[in-house]
Amino acid sequence: MLQLKSYSFDLEFEYPFTIAKGTKTHQPTLIVSLGVGPRLVGFGEATAISYYNVTVEHMQAVLDEKRGMIERYALTDPMRFWHFLHHLIPGENFLIAALDIAGWDLFAQIRRMPLYRLLQMNFTKLPVTDYTLGIDTPEKMVAKMQAHPWPMYKIKIGKADDIDLIRTLRGHTEAPFRVDANEALAFDDAKKLLPELKELGVTFLEQPLAKTEWDAMKELKQLSSIPLFADESCVEEHDVAKCVDAFHGINIKLTKCGGITPAIRMIGEARKTGLKVMMGSMNESTIGAAAVANMAPVLDEMDIDGPLLLKENVAEGLTYDNGVVKISGREGLGIRFWGEKKLSR
Repeated sequence: MLQLKSYSFDLEFEYPFTIAKGTKTHQPTLIVSLGVGPRLVGFGEATAISYYNVTVEHMQAVLDEKRGMIERYALTDPMRFWHFLHHLIPGENFLIAALDIAGWDLFAQIRRMPLYRLLQMNFTKLPVTDYTLGIDTPEKMVAKMQAHPWPMYKIKIGKADDIDLIRTLRGHTEAPFRVDANEALAFDDAKKLLPELKELGVTFLEQPLAKTEWDAMKELKQLSSIPLFADESCVEEHDVAKCVDAFHGINIKLTKCGGITPAIRMIGEARKTGLKVMMGSMNESTIGAAAVANMAPVLDEMDIDGPLLLKENVAEGLTYDNGVVKISGREGLGIRFWGEKKLSR
């Protein structure tokens, strides 16, 4: 039988984190563990996101309700485990993701190998991760950037006028920028901004329009001289095909799609259709970030700066070296869970 445990934390950000959808000072997160025997324990994580109506309390309630059935499952294949969860708790992608990650972590430990090796991935030519600058006053955004020298920044914007923020930041660094609008722009505004974004050294624009505006996105793609990446428009596997004519790439979030298992299939589908693949985070701690880091060899872009943005953490096992994310090499995800939150800096 599986031994299922869960832990909830409220992790403080270093700075208040603002995007087009709101501001938060803390990130609620649910950590789950699946164990067999006293030594083999796998961990997974799912953060609570208000604009997806996901709370730690709800995930915990569902987990408590289905605990008996999950603990009786015989884990012989993580992909089959995901299908079991998909039918047991349909629609609960965030919780499924946490359990799926824990299942992969545990299974890799059973096989006595790091997860990336179980996934048959070779750790060479890895993409670097960015550091995200949440929306703030120009002075505070410059101060954040100067406090965190980094080879690449993601800049959050919430309106067309935020191009002024990007201009200001460009005056203080030559590092490449990524810009994430989180659905905040209108078509005409996005169209006007594209040429200037390119001049300002923006390497791609993420989710400029609302996720429902497929026709407008298709037109914008034809006009754009920089790549456009889908985020809110690409949540689950069936969304990949819809993105082909509207975006140049997709940003896969493990929590949104339901874990490592569907993410593997999404990556395969994207490769078939010519879409670039990025994997991002939802401000997870080292546990959630490690799941993505183990998949880095098959990604074009990566955005797993949650442990950099959070002042508190619950695990160790990742190091960040000027944008390069290094994993410990230990079995499974390569992390060690502390069982409590600690200051990470």
